[in-house]
Amino acid sequence: MKVLIVLTSHAELGNTGKKTGFWLEEFAAPYFALRDAGATLTLASPKGGQPPLDPKSDEPSAQTDATRRFAADADARAALANTVRLADVKADDFDAVFYPGGHGPLWDLAEDPASIALIERMIEAGKPVAAVCHAPGVLRHVKVADGRPLVDGKSVTGFANSEEAAVGLTDVVPFLVEDMLKTSGGRYTKAADWQSHAVVDGLLITGQNPASSEPVAEALLKQLRGRA
Repeated sequence: MKVLIVLTSHAELGNTGKKTGFWLEEFAAPYFALRDAGATLTLASPKGGQPPLDPKSDEPSAQTDATRRFAADADARAALANTVRLADVKADDFDAVFYPGGHGPLWDLAEDPASIALIERMIEAGKPVAAVCHAPGVLRHVKVADGRPLVDGKSVTGFANSEEAAVGLTDVVPFLVEDMLKTSGGRYTKAADWQSHAVVDGLLITGQNPASSEPVAEALLKQLRGRA
């Protein structure tokens, strides 16, 4: 199993003067779930190198077993510090792709031609695409062969409008994940705020929030094992 994990390179939280990036739990939990299952992992980002970490995701209140394990794992930290450039990776080299969230992807990966082309190629090749929390935002411009949005008619989830309101960033983000998925024709569902919710529709696997990270990774592993 060869899995590509794609992280954001965007560090600025709109015009607030604050920092953003990827959400640590949404990377760490899937990283270890996939690695422990024997997957060979490659980490990529638009700019390569060390992706920016959302500082809020590293605060004591946001720590989980997975984030604490990451902090103690030198190999994992080294892998994260040396992501390859997204434009240099080929979909044909991987069995699946996983996108962790954090607010960063809404600014860069959602608009990134290399990311859009990667997802389209993965789907065309019958390979699963997984995204959690804000990362379903990367599907914004992804289309299928007939030109329709990838999410059109598909069951999906992602960071809820109510959750964005709860963190006070409704008017800061470039778009709301829930609204975008609905506008693109997705059949959006959600659980209560901050509760785990993962949705599988064919090759597309989406999760609502940080608590959904590991369930999304487990759903991805289930698909990959079914192909072995």
